[in-house]
Order: sequence, then C-alpha cells, then structure tokens
Amino acid sequence: MAIDLDKVLDKAWADKPLAEVLAAPVAALKGVSDEDGKLLHEAFGVKTVADFGQLKYVRWAQALVALNQTVKA
Repeated sequence: MAIDLDKVLDKAWADKPLAEVLAAPVAALKGVSDEDGKLLHEAFGVKTVADFGQLKYVRWAQALVALNQTVKA
C-alpha cells in the first residue's frame, strides 16, 4: 500500500525517515495541531505518531470500518 506522505504529513516531516516520523509528535500529521496533540496526550497518553497508530481505539475503529466494507461488498 503506497501512501503519499505529502498528503498525510506536515511539510516539515514529509521528507524525514519513517523512524523519525513515527517518533514525531502527533502534530506532524497534517491537520493535527499542537493543541490536538496535547488533548490526545491528556486523554489517551498519546505522544507520538506511533502511539496514535497503536492506540487501541483507533485500531478498533479501523476494524469496524473494514468489517463494514466487507459487508457492503
């Protein structure tokens, strides 16, 4: 699966190595502000892009969306 990093990361992060992006604050994601990052940290303990991607609630929501897509097919 190819991902256009320019579409998902702020400009400053689009050319960084993947390991650096995963260790970056969630605000490195396009559309996520520093304030959003603060709130994610307060609510779920999320500090980095990797933390956010591994958050069980995100994975549960992704599984439900995938299940819904298979039901529609």
